[in-house]
Amino acid sequence: MRTLALTLHVVRGADSRIDHYSVIARDVTEHKQMQAELQRQATHDELTGLPNRTLFLRRVAEALDRSRTLRRGVTVMFIDFDGLKNVNDTIGHRFGDQLIVSVGKRLVNATRPSDVVARLSGDEFAVLAEGVSDESLALEIAERLRASITGQHVIHGVEVTSGASVGIAIATNALLAEQSPTDAALTLLVNADTAMYRAKQRGKGRCEIYSEAMRTQARDRLTLGSQLERALAKSELAVVYQPIVSIHTGRVVAVEALLRWQHPERGMLTPPAFLDVAEETGAIGPIGDWVIASAARTLRELIEEGTLERSVTMHVNVSPRQLSDAGFVERTTNSAAAAGIDLRQLVLEFTEATALAGNPAITRSLNALARLDVRLSIDDFGTGYSSLAHLRNFRAAQLKLDGTFIRNVGRDGADDPIVRSIVQLAHSLDMSVVAEWVQSAEQLQRLRLLGCDHAQGNHLCEPTTVAELRDFARRAAASERSRHSGGTGAGPLPE
Repeated sequence: MRTLALTLHVVRGADSRIDHYSVIARDVTEHKQMQAELQRQATHDELTGLPNRTLFLRRVAEALDRSRTLRRGVTVMFIDFDGLKNVNDTIGHRFGDQLIVSVGKRLVNATRPSDVVARLSGDEFAVLAEGVSDESLALEIAERLRASITGQHVIHGVEVTSGASVGIAIATNALLAEQSPTDAALTLLVNADTAMYRAKQRGKGRCEIYSEAMRTQARDRLTLGSQLERALAKSELAVVYQPIVSIHTGRVVAVEALLRWQHPERGMLTPPAFLDVAEETGAIGPIGDWVIASAARTLRELIEEGTLERSVTMHVNVSPRQLSDAGFVERTTNSAAAAGIDLRQLVLEFTEATALAGNPAITRSLNALARLDVRLSIDDFGTGYSSLAHLRNFRAAQLKLDGTFIRNVGRDGADDPIVRSIVQLAHSLDMSVVAEWVQSAEQLQRLRLLGCDHAQGNHLCEPTTVAELRDFARRAAASERSRHSGGTGAGPLPE
C-alpha cells in the first residue's frame, strides 16, 4: 500500500474565472515510513523492539492518571538479570545481544496482555502491572517474572545461565496526591530500582517490595559513598594488623592487613559497614591499592628490623571488583616492587563466593597472580557450595576455615568431623589450613588435634597497631625459644 500526497492547484482563465483544477500526486510512502521509524526509534528499544524508558514512563504516567478516577492499583517492577557481562566477556557481544532478546521474550510471555514490558538499558527491564495494588499479588507476579528468566538460555546452540533480582514499587494514595502523574511515574521507577538493589544486597535471585525505610537506607548509603570517596584523601583510613601463628609452635608465620575507617561522625568502622558501598561506587579500587601498598611497606620494615622472619607473608583481602579490574595485577606487582618485597611474600585472600561467581575477568586475574608467584588464599571456606577439587583450579595455596565452624569446635563435636575432613582434603591438595576467629584456648587445642596448620583470632591477638604487633611477635619468638631450651614457654599457645 502506497501513500500519496496530493497538491491541488486552481487554474484561472483570462477573465480570472476558474477554468480547471490541476492535481499533482507525489509518492511519500518512504518518507512516511522513515518518519514512523524515527518515531518508533525514539520510543522503542532497537534490539528487543520493546518500549524504552521514555515510552515506559509515559505509559506509567497514563496508568497513574487513570488510577485517580478509576481507583485501580499501579505497580512497577524493576528487573535486573545476571549473566550478561559473563556472556559478553566469554563468548562475545553477539551472544549477549541474543540473551537480552531471549530475556525480553520470556518476560513478555510471563505477563498479561495488558502489562507493559520495557527494556531500560543493558541488563535492566521494567514491567508495568496495572490493576495491582495488593502486595501478595505483586510478589506473586514478580516471582513469576523472576522464574521465567532464571535458568538456561540456548543462544546459537550454546547454553548460558541467567538469574534475576526484582524490585517492586506500588503506587500509594499519598504519592498520587503529592505528585503529578509524570513525576509519580519517575518516583515509582526509582523506588522499584531501590528495591531491586536491596534484593541484590540480600543475595540476588530475590524479589523485594519497596518501603520508605529503603529510601532512608539508600540515602544513607549515598552519603556514606560520598564520604568514603573522600576518606582516603582526608587520612581517615588506617590499616591494623592481626598475626597468624603456627598452631604447633606459636611462631608468627603471617600477618593479615585489615582496613579500618575512622568516620568523623560514626566512629571506628570495620569493612562490613562500608565494603558494599565501596564496591558499588568503585572506591574499593584506590582504597584497595592503598591497603596493599601500606601492608607491603609494613612487612618490609618489620623484616628489615628483625621483628619478623623473611619467610613471614602479608595477607590482604581483595574484592570481586578489584579482581575484575584489568589493571589490578599490574598495580599489585608495582606496589610490591616499590615496597621492596618479593611477590611470594604477598598472600591475597578472596572469598569462596568470589571464586564461584564464574566471572572470567576474576579468573584471569587470579591465574595471572598465581603465575607471578603471588600466593592465593580462599577465605571463609565452607559457606558456599563448592568442592575443594573445583577450587583447586584457582591454584590457591591455602584456605581459611569459616568462623562458623570454629565457633562450635569441641562443644558438641558436631562440626569436628567436618573440620577434620576439610583439613584432610586440603592437605591432599597441598593446601595449608588457617583456622580463623579462634576465641578460646579450648578451641585452639581442639583445632590442633584436628590437623589445622595455623590459627588466627582474638584469643591470640586482636587486630592491632604496628607497635603492638611488634611486641606480640617478639613475645611469640621468645616463647618458642624458651620451649626449645626446656623452659615453660608462656606464649600464645597453651600446651
